Amino acid sequence: MAAMVVQRAAGSFARSFGRIYVLTSPPSPSAVAASVYNQRTRTIATGTTTLSSTGAGGNDGNSPTGHLTMSSASKQLSAADIKRIPDGEVRKSVFISQSNDVFTNLALEDWIYRHFDLTHHHILMLWINKPAVVVGRHQNPFAETNVSALERNGIELARRNSGGGAVYHDLGNLNCTFFMPRARYDRKYNLNLMIRALYREYGINAELSDRDDIVLLGKKISGTAAKLGQPNAYHHCTLLVNSNKLHLGSSLAKDNVEITSKATASVPSPIKNLVDVNRTVNIQQLLSAIGYEFLRTPATQLTDGGRDLLMKQRGFQLINPTDKWFPGITELRQNFAAWDWRFGKTPAFSVQKAIQLKAGGTAGGQQQQHEMKVKVDVEKALIKEINLILPNHDPIPVVSDMIGRPYSEDCFHGIADALKAALSKWAYNMAGFNQYGLHRDDCLYENDDVKEAIRRLPEKLKDERNFRITRALHLSMTKTILPKEQWTKYEEDTKYLEPYLNEVIRERDEKLKWESNK
Repeated sequence: MAAMVVQRAAGSFARSFGRIYVLTSPPSPSAVAASVYNQRTRTIATGTTTLSSTGAGGNDGNSPTGHLTMSSASKQLSAADIKRIPDGEVRKSVFISQSNDVFTNLALEDWIYRHFDLTHHHILMLWINKPAVVVGRHQNPFAETNVSALERNGIELARRNSGGGAVYHDLGNLNCTFFMPRARYDRKYNLNLMIRALYREYGINAELSDRDDIVLLGKKISGTAAKLGQPNAYHHCTLLVNSNKLHLGSSLAKDNVEITSKATASVPSPIKNLVDVNRTVNIQQLLSAIGYEFLRTPATQLTDGGRDLLMKQRGFQLINPTDKWFPGITELRQNFAAWDWRFGKTPAFSVQKAIQLKAGGTAGGQQQQHEMKVKVDVEKALIKEINLILPNHDPIPVVSDMIGRPYSEDCFHGIADALKAALSKWAYNMAGFNQYGLHRDDCLYENDDVKEAIRRLPEKLKDERNFRITRALHLSMTKTILPKEQWTKYEEDTKYLEPYLNEVIRERDEKLKWESNK
């Protein structure tokens, strides 16, 4: 960089002038990063903000960071008026968030979007989060990830204000947000600027895909989304540096259920870390390289402004996202972290899962499989209705105290398991054999496999079986049943024959396989 002024705002504005450092020789982007982060170490300890500027810094506005906030005059400018403003009158700043909390950074992003006057001032916000999954404004988080698994693993689930798909954040992922007036919104300008920074600093030849993703060797290294309002807009994207790909994959793994929803669905893509192609890449150096590229590039043209443009910019600025600096940001953070925003904004959806029930016997000695489905309808992430779906039958409503409760994967599987247990018990009692004191395995059709399994039974089990069958035949002939207290209970009916039957079938299959290989 041609010149850089580092200013630390600790106390009054006048005192800050005593801490200005001017670099007269052009340092590399990595040197800028070292300077900024050395200042940042002291900043974190004191809770103040470090400013670095290349000429035009200073408190020339009414925001806590020394920049102009929105005025009624700026809101009245037409798109044509804004487009007529020459690049030479637009200054740039690079904001580096000191927070690694996803909700705080989303709140900071929203605060800048709502309050800053960007007419003559473009901002690049750089931020890094602890592990989190962030879904788009119009997405269904339950269709993008397993929310219950995220909670168990201590990974936050957040919903952003922009559209797009679900992404995974961690400390190996750099987030970039470009702020500008809606009239100057240009997504490709921002993405190509990042591509230029990668090439200038590391010689990495990344490309822009048809979907406006940054790809490297055919794999995605950056996803993108935007918020287009009036008068401001922002475009943000991720950049995979050294993200944990194992955690990324598991965090975006969905539950194995059938979900019907009109929510925006993510488009899965193969991904790559920058360190996979260049081991020297690191977050701090990359952060500085992208910020440096942003400052040396004119507001609307992808050309190199060099030393002259750098001298006019506001430079790097470390941001402490607190109410002292951004009044109301704590409330904004609470809104982003609230259940009503993260889950209550989910578009209506339904979830289905198949339930397999076994009943009766067949000539093959195996019980018949009966498939049905449990269906849960969800609105605003609350369970609205539960139904049992049977083949060729109208849905059967299920009465449950779960109606009106928040939906989750664990909750849904709990409902399905409870229904399966209840239906299994109901089907068992409806079969009627237990009224004669019989067990399920007493009723299996006696084909060759079952006969061989019975032959292998210990004498005690064989005698008990014969007694139950003889008694049942007598009761059937006399058209009577046992007293209810003597009926076989579902919970006490052990499948005594199953281990022997499985052994017989396994031996038969092995014999057939052996004979076929002769």
